[in-house]
Amino acid sequence: MTSMTMKMPRDQPAAAAAVSRHALPKDNGINSFLLLSKGDPMGFKPFWGSVGDQCNVTFESCDFMSYLTDVGNVCWFLEKDLEDAVRQLHRTVGNAVTDDRYIVVGTGSTQLYHAALYALTAPGGPEPVNVVSAVPYYSAYPEETNFLRSALYKWGGDAYTFDKEEAYIEVVTMPNNPDGQVRDPVVNRYDGKLIHDLAYYWPQYTPITSPADYDIMLFTFSKSMGHAGSRIGWAVVKDKEVAIKMTKYIELNSIGVSRESQHRAAKILGVVSVSVSSDNSQSIGTNFFQYGKKLMAERWTKLREIISHGKVFSLPKYMEEYCQFSREDTQPHPAFAWLKCNDANIEDLEIFLRGYKIMARGGNLFGSDPKHVRVSMVGDEETFNLFLERLSFIQDTNIGYGNGNVN
Repeated sequence: MTSMTMKMPRDQPAAAAAVSRHALPKDNGINSFLLLSKGDPMGFKPFWGSVGDQCNVTFESCDFMSYLTDVGNVCWFLEKDLEDAVRQLHRTVGNAVTDDRYIVVGTGSTQLYHAALYALTAPGGPEPVNVVSAVPYYSAYPEETNFLRSALYKWGGDAYTFDKEEAYIEVVTMPNNPDGQVRDPVVNRYDGKLIHDLAYYWPQYTPITSPADYDIMLFTFSKSMGHAGSRIGWAVVKDKEVAIKMTKYIELNSIGVSRESQHRAAKILGVVSVSVSSDNSQSIGTNFFQYGKKLMAERWTKLREIISHGKVFSLPKYMEEYCQFSREDTQPHPAFAWLKCNDANIEDLEIFLRGYKIMARGGNLFGSDPKHVRVSMVGDEETFNLFLERLSFIQDTNIGYGNGNVN
C-alpha cells in the first residue's frame, strides 16, 4: 500500500524551511510529505477489499437514464432503495430517529449544508443571517458559508462570543471536528435555528449513547462507511417545508444526485444493516463496525503511547460512556487528533511539523490558536505509521525552535 504523500511546495514558508535543518528519521517516506490534513478515510479500505462480491453492484447501459426517481416523494431524486437503507441503518445502529422524518440526499454532506442554510433563510430579509459555531469549529464552515457571498446568510464566527440580538443559525458538530468532544448548542436563544452535523456519530468513533433527534441532522457515506469517492450524504429533517426547500436547492444546484452512486451506497448500507441484525458474528456489518472501532482504538493507543514519552505534545482526554450499540463502556476514538504543542518556543505547530514533512491543518483555521493542529486518524496504514515514527523522533529529540523548554 502506498502512503499518502506529496512533494514539498515551492512556496514553503521560511520558518518551515528553517526547521528542516533537523535530521528526519530514516523512514521509507523520507523524501515525501505525509498528507494528514485531510480526512480521507483510506484506513477502511482493507476491510472492504476483504468482503468479496457481496457488495458489488452491476448496472445495465440503459439504467438510470432519467432525472426522475419518485415524483411523489418530497426529495424526488432520492432512490427508494437508498431511503430504505438509510432508515434501516439508523434503526439498527440506534444513532438517529428517522421515523416520521424526511430524508434528503445530497452530493456529500457539503451540498446538504448549503441546502440547509438556504432552507432556513429563504426568502431572506434586510440583512444576511449570521451562521455561527463554537470554537474549535470545522475549518471549512467559514469558507463554505461565505463562498457565494449570499444575501441570505453569512459567517458570524464563534458561537461563544455571538451576542447580537437577531436571528442566527448555529451549527453543532457532534462529536466535534476537530477535537472529538460531544457538543451541545451554545447560544440557545428563541430566534435561533440549529443544524446538527453528525458525520462522526457512528460506533467506530464514539459511544452511541442515544438516538439523535434534532430538526436537521447531516450524515455522510464517506465517514460512516469510508466511501468518500461516492459523494453521498443524507439529511434527516423534521419539518416538511424545510425538506422541500432543501430539495429545491439541490434541484437548482445539480438537478439531483447521481443515481448510480445512490444505488452503490444503498447496496453497502443495506448489507451492513441486515448483517448487523443477524446472529452471525462473522457478518459484514458486525465485522465492519468491529473493524472500524478496533482500528481507531489501536491507532489512538499508539499515538497516546508516543505522546506520553515526552512533554512537547498533548491530546484531549475523553470520558468513557456506555455505548448502546456495542453494549459496553467505551471511550471515543475520534477521526482526528487535536494535537497541542506545549513548547513555549514553538509558536506555530503547523509550520513546525511541516519542517518534518508532516502536513497537518493549523488551529487558526478552526478559530483556535496556532499551537494546535488537526491530524487525520483515518488515513492509510503506511502514512499513519510514518507519522508515528516522525512524531516519536521529535519527542525523543525534544527539538523546538529554541532550547526545547516545555511549559
